Amino acid sequence: QVEESAINLWNWAVTKHSGSVINDEQRAKLRFVACRLVCLCEGNDPPEGTIRRQILMSMKTGKGWIDIGKAELADGFLEIAMGSIEKLYAKLLKRSSDEADVHVHKGDVEKDLFKVLSYQAESAVAQGDFQKAVTCVQRCKDMLMRLPKETCYLSILCYNFGVETYEWKKYEQSSFWLSQSYEIGKMDVKYSTGKEMQAKVLRLLATAYLEWDCNLYLDKALKAINLANEESLHPAGFFLKVKILLKSRASDEDIKAALAEFLHREVSLDSCLNTAKLLLEHGRESVGFEFLKSVAERFESSPDLGRVTIVHIDFLLQNKRELLAKQKVEEIIIGHYTGKQLLPENLNQLHIILWDRAAKKYEAKNYSEALQWYNYSASFYTPGQIDQNLAKLQRNMASCYLHMKQLDKAKEAVKEAERCDPNSIFTQFSVYKIAVLENNTDKAVEAVIAMGKLAEKESQHEDKLLVDGNTGTDLLSLAAQIALENEQQVVAIKALQYLSERSQDCQQVFAALKCLVRLTLSKVMAENEERDKDIDSMLTYLTLAHKRLAEPFTEENLTGDRRILEAHWFRKVAWNLAVKFQKCPEKMRDFFVLSFKLSQFCPSDKAVLIAQKTCLLMAAAIDLEMGRQQDTTPSEQMELLTEALQHLQACKEIWKVLKLSGDFAKDPTDTLLLLYEFEARAKLNDPELNSFMESVWEQPQIEIKTLEIIASLAMESPARYPLLCKKALKSALSLHRKQPAVDTVRFSKCVHSLINLSLPPGVTDLEACVLQEVWGYFEDALSMVSSTEAYPEMEILWLMTRAWNTGVFQYSVGNYKEAEQWCGLGMRFLSHLGSLKKSYE
Repeated sequence: QVEESAINLWNWAVTKHSGSVINDEQRAKLRFVACRLVCLCEGNDPPEGTIRRQILMSMKTGKGWIDIGKAELADGFLEIAMGSIEKLYAKLLKRSSDEADVHVHKGDVEKDLFKVLSYQAESAVAQGDFQKAVTCVQRCKDMLMRLPKETCYLSILCYNFGVETYEWKKYEQSSFWLSQSYEIGKMDVKYSTGKEMQAKVLRLLATAYLEWDCNLYLDKALKAINLANEESLHPAGFFLKVKILLKSRASDEDIKAALAEFLHREVSLDSCLNTAKLLLEHGRESVGFEFLKSVAERFESSPDLGRVTIVHIDFLLQNKRELLAKQKVEEIIIGHYTGKQLLPENLNQLHIILWDRAAKKYEAKNYSEALQWYNYSASFYTPGQIDQNLAKLQRNMASCYLHMKQLDKAKEAVKEAERCDPNSIFTQFSVYKIAVLENNTDKAVEAVIAMGKLAEKESQHEDKLLVDGNTGTDLLSLAAQIALENEQQVVAIKALQYLSERSQDCQQVFAALKCLVRLTLSKVMAENEERDKDIDSMLTYLTLAHKRLAEPFTEENLTGDRRILEAHWFRKVAWNLAVKFQKCPEKMRDFFVLSFKLSQFCPSDKAVLIAQKTCLLMAAAIDLEMGRQQDTTPSEQMELLTEALQHLQACKEIWKVLKLSGDFAKDPTDTLLLLYEFEARAKLNDPELNSFMESVWEQPQIEIKTLEIIASLAMESPARYPLLCKKALKSALSLHRKQPAVDTVRFSKCVHSLINLSLPPGVTDLEACVLQEVWGYFEDALSMVSSTEAYPEMEILWLMTRAWNTGVFQYSVGNYKEAEQWCGLGMRFLSHLGSLKKSYE
């Protein structure tokens, strides 16, 4: 049952592989399993059919592993096959001892033995076991007399071994296998591989000898190639013979003889041209050029004759025979206009040669010679022809004319380029160069704008004309450089603007932005009508710098250290501009905000944190100041206050970190943050204001001045928080009393404000508790007046008047007792008046 299942598995693998259901490796694995199972089922004396099946399965399993590159797995199965062949032969001999039968049996078995040995040779070569492979092939070779039909197979097998070892650069082994292939191929003409295959073997053998040691085996290589050419003529054979002769330093006469033989055969033009190239590469110029003449005569009637002339020109130029090359070119030009035009592909090749020569002359600064070669190329174009290559040619010619100081001719060439290809960025660049040299600013700016648009368009299309996606921005960079060299700042600025917006090269962008900042800075510092516009431009440049710094970057286009340096440079510029524009609050704020944003790309050391804190504090202060302006609309004020609050929140986080790095006891930042945040929240009518103030009241060392400012801000429009104001003033009054030397002026203002808050002017209907509270403020004031002569007299007068008037009002409503008290209080202040006392007594 196991054996039957194994055979079914084998057959299934064969069927499925034929139907492409399984691949070669899967088939090899299935054969492996099936073959192993069949071997396990083998008895002590298996029948002939079982042995033959085992031989077949073992051979095919081994061959399968070889074919998928796992030769080491094949050896075991091939040994099994070899053992089974021996068993079969022994069984056949037992069955019959007749000599004729023995001969038949031996022939029957040798067919399988030949296959197994050839497979073992394949496996040995694959595993690098040269000696084993040689032994196996020799045994196969010995059997060819009895198996002549296998001659072709064994010859091709050795050829394949030669190819493999040649590819592995094992030239000695390769030459052995190729020699064997050739010898085996000669053993039986009837079953030979054929003359063409024999010649192919010999050509590779000659090549192997050359690669192995061209000095030591030149004779063998030459003998092999001569044999190859005798077997079957082939262009490759002639080419290789010439190559061997050249390497052997044969005389020109020997080489000419080989070439003559070559030309008498049916050979292609490509073979002839490759041979000519080989001759010139080996320094046989006279032979090479003579051969080219013969080739030209041979293919005189061919439409491809132009190729020979072009190759001839190319070789003349390579060998520095420019005069002869020019003569050949001029002959082609004459032929072009007399009915002997080159094929389009040949003409294109000629243009390439001419342009290449012109470019070399241009690089050597030999502009007149470059022009001559470009003019040759231009000769093939008809008047009025529109062609992008012609536009490029005219641009190149214009560059030569510019270097030769021939501006008019350069203009004519550029004009022609515009006619042919106006939408090329290179054409516009040429227009630009002419405009700059003519000091035509308007024309130069127009050209820069056109270049900028074309650069943007090209960056959006994969099928663009430019091979290099950075060419557009590189041209804009060059345009800016040319403008600066010619002291045309307006044009340079326009080019740099486009460059900074379009370029994907971070370093190029930052260089452009720095240049723009420096150019604009001088204009910003000057007082002129364009100053506001220039300031806006500076903001734009710095904003773009921030945008580019914020983009993801790789170490290739911007290193981390470089990014930090760029950020520092731009943040410092923004800071300095903010300080410069103190008279323009809005711009000042914008520059401070930008400086902060740019500093976020710098390491958070102490200096940077201090700068960030200052930027945000200043931005918040300016927003608050702008919000106080009378011409600010309610919506604008709300926006300014909201922005200020955002700046303050960010600043508080930075301040927390900064305070951990050192002693900031005398720094007023805490107070400023408190006051700015209170003002913003109060004027925004923020519901969180009271909870915010709770933390303020809990501060143990709050200053009197801070409380007085809070009180003032609490009642500054649009804020109105009288209770908060009163609480702040009470706290301030309490602190005033505790001072060793009371500031009577500030004390008097504090009392004045408290009385006004509690007893607003014009308000008469007051509760007794309110009057009692106000009475306390008057008593505090009277106490202070009594204890010092420094109390402001006008404040004493005001207190006296308010107390007296309150008493008068109480009298008018019939509260005579309260009236007497308040009027009496006023009289007590009267006694402390100085020069005004007599006027009020």
